[in-house]
Amino acid sequence: MSMLQFFIAVDVTVVNIALPSIGADFDVDGHALTWVVVGYTVTGGGVLMLGGRLGDLLGRQRVLLLGTSLFGAASLLAGMAPTFSLLVVARLLQGAGEAIALPAAMATIVLMFPEGPRRSRALSVWAAVASCGLVLGFVLSGIVTAHLGWRWIFLASVPFILVVLAAAVFLVERDRPVAKDTPPLDLHGALLLTACPLLFIFGVVEAGEPGTPAWVAPGALAGAVAAGAGFVRVEARSRNPLLPLHFFANRTRVAANLTTMLLSGALSTSFLLFTFYLQNRLGIGPMGAGLTMLPLALSLIVFSMLVPRLLGRWGARACVLAGIGFTAAAMAAIALVSALQAGGVAMIPAMLLIAAGMGVGIVGLQYVAVSGVTEDDAGVASGVQRAADQLGGATGVAVCVGIGFAPTLHSLDPFLVATLLAAVGLVTGAVVAWRMPAPAPAADLQEQTG
Repeated sequence: MSMLQFFIAVDVTVVNIALPSIGADFDVDGHALTWVVVGYTVTGGGVLMLGGRLGDLLGRQRVLLLGTSLFGAASLLAGMAPTFSLLVVARLLQGAGEAIALPAAMATIVLMFPEGPRRSRALSVWAAVASCGLVLGFVLSGIVTAHLGWRWIFLASVPFILVVLAAAVFLVERDRPVAKDTPPLDLHGALLLTACPLLFIFGVVEAGEPGTPAWVAPGALAGAVAAGAGFVRVEARSRNPLLPLHFFANRTRVAANLTTMLLSGALSTSFLLFTFYLQNRLGIGPMGAGLTMLPLALSLIVFSMLVPRLLGRWGARACVLAGIGFTAAAMAAIALVSALQAGGVAMIPAMLLIAAGMGVGIVGLQYVAVSGVTEDDAGVASGVQRAADQLGGATGVAVCVGIGFAPTLHSLDPFLVATLLAAVGLVTGAVVAWRMPAPAPAADLQEQTG
């Protein structure tokens, strides 16, 4: 299970260093390359809650095999993709495979170990493997891209995915037959939840694409609004909704998830800005860019170890505001380094600030988003927080990088425009976090939801 978690985590960051090489091979520019990043995260976020529900209804082993097989097949397709469009499709499928497989994998670990020290140890291994995957993604991408080519960042995981499939067959307990009275899945809700951000991102990216018909971007944005409205309507009528509408009655959780989306958007944008500056602006190769971003990866580990102490000493709200402040300072540093045309080493302070913002801010928001949950809504609250993180990151990249690196929309420095747009989101997030009500006790939440 941890091997699967490792390669899924690697896939979040491994493409960043490889993006310029992918763009050169397919002759696509920076703002179109955002699809390689957001395609993975947007379908992952949109299908995530459906994936969790599938495991509960159909059985963990079945869903684990389904999601892992889809992830492995999509990785193979991405590595062999003859066109840029097919690569984007493969990334969309990878995200869907991740969203289906990971909830079943985590549930397998939780149920395999009894509550107490053994389960805590198992979940600590799970979390540590995820952190190592995110960290090594930067370095592995540079090494593999420089020596083997970008296609191998996807192909290298396929043999290990086969090992995971074999282990799932022989080691994971077999599922019971599916009950005949199993409630229907909310497939329409999952489709609309995925379509809404996809159409929005398509509209933003295509608005900056030269030669795009004038009606395409407004049509896609209108479709995103219609999908969002349709999702609310479907959830209100569904007997088994992905997201019960009474979830939004808790203002604290709504504010925490909205702030998560805004902060994740800025953080995800920064990863692409580092890559584009080091490789496209300075001409540093994939290996050099990966090594230059090593301080970011290592400092993420340091801050992940400090956060529990900071939460106890400062409180969740202070950690969230500090994380937003660190990220805003990083955006200012990126804009300054770009304006001065400074060397790659000058970006390291911005990288350290991003690590601090991610480590302190996101974990603080996770704490608030699941505070006071009951047995009835713990799964929904966790799923929504994870989806907000992924969808916020994908949408932020589309807006900041898609608009920033679109020469048809402006003639300014793309790094300046991207950081300014991210800063607007961060200011909004800070206002929401400042006004965020304190988390309510579980007993109060039960009275609110009946």
